[in-house]
Amino acid sequence: MTGDLPAVAAFTDTYLPTVNGATYTIESWRDRWERRGGRMHVIYPASDHEPTAREHPVESLSFPFYEGLYVSTPRVPRGLYDIDIVHAHTPFSLGIAGYRYARRHDVPLVASYHTPTSEYVEYLPAGVLSDSLASIASGYERRYLDRADAVTVPSEPTRDHLRDLDVDTPITVVPNGIDTERFRPVGEDERAAFRARHGLPSGPLVGYTGRHGYEKELDAILDIAPDIDATVVFGGDGPARESLESRARDTGADVRFLGFLDRDELPAFYASLDVFAFPSPVETQGLVALEANACGTPVVGVDAGALAETIVDGETGYHFQRGDTSGFRQATERALAASETLRDTCLARRENVGVDAAVDALAAVYDSVR
Repeated sequence: MTGDLPAVAAFTDTYLPTVNGATYTIESWRDRWERRGGRMHVIYPASDHEPTAREHPVESLSFPFYEGLYVSTPRVPRGLYDIDIVHAHTPFSLGIAGYRYARRHDVPLVASYHTPTSEYVEYLPAGVLSDSLASIASGYERRYLDRADAVTVPSEPTRDHLRDLDVDTPITVVPNGIDTERFRPVGEDERAAFRARHGLPSGPLVGYTGRHGYEKELDAILDIAPDIDATVVFGGDGPARESLESRARDTGADVRFLGFLDRDELPAFYASLDVFAFPSPVETQGLVALEANACGTPVVGVDAGALAETIVDGETGYHFQRGDTSGFRQATERALAASETLRDTCLARRENVGVDAAVDALAAVYDSVR
């Protein structure tokens, strides 16, 4: 143990160089934990990422149907000593290794719930995994969480979801938090340089960045693209990108695909948008929405999942009902018209969503199980 902070071993099935919410959360929590003088080891599937101190890659294979997900043997690497708490960010593969380590060394197990199993099920070919097998996977997930000493979730709707699954372990909301040092308002010159670098016009921009997954229902953005007075911009990449680009060509609207954006470019991307469009119904928190808000950009998102809580109507953006194309268009137009006012209210809430507050809550969970 270092000072009053427990030494933590975080087990995860997704990590750098893959960019997603779970990876970003683990990376930012670890950074803040070690700034405070603690130790946090990360045990992750081996990839192209070059490990630094206290990063432990485990031999793995790429999951063939889901880009960025790896399957590892549930093995504990050498070099883990004097661990006070195991923190599992997955119930599978390396989550099993974390459970075994915790029980073998008689230390508490904290489990974080990042992604519903059903999100991965959609990427299996038809016939490989039936609805009944998906139900079995969800049942396994529940049993794993019930073996933990504490469970963390990033939002109230996600806690309600786990309670509906009859998870008995105490569940605490620990928002993932965002790095407000990185995600900040960007000046006009930097925004203009970003537009010029990517060949974007000077008019209004409505956009999205993140993983292009089918479960995120990004085609809803293309449904409204011909009827809004703005250029639509997609950043990021993923398995749905090809079909989105194909469909975009048929809309007749001005739709641009920028591809993967370096993390250093994201603040300028967000700040260049007039509205961030987010139709995904499967988010457990929706970090990109909070990142956009922290840069002063309002979010129009579906009134489902964690976005029902993440977006504050009239302050950080507007909601629409899932599948309501007209409602999505109207909410986007409303946000475009009020973008300057919404910018001010978004920026006023920045510190409420910072990662330091999240790590304070995480430390309280660790204290509760020691």
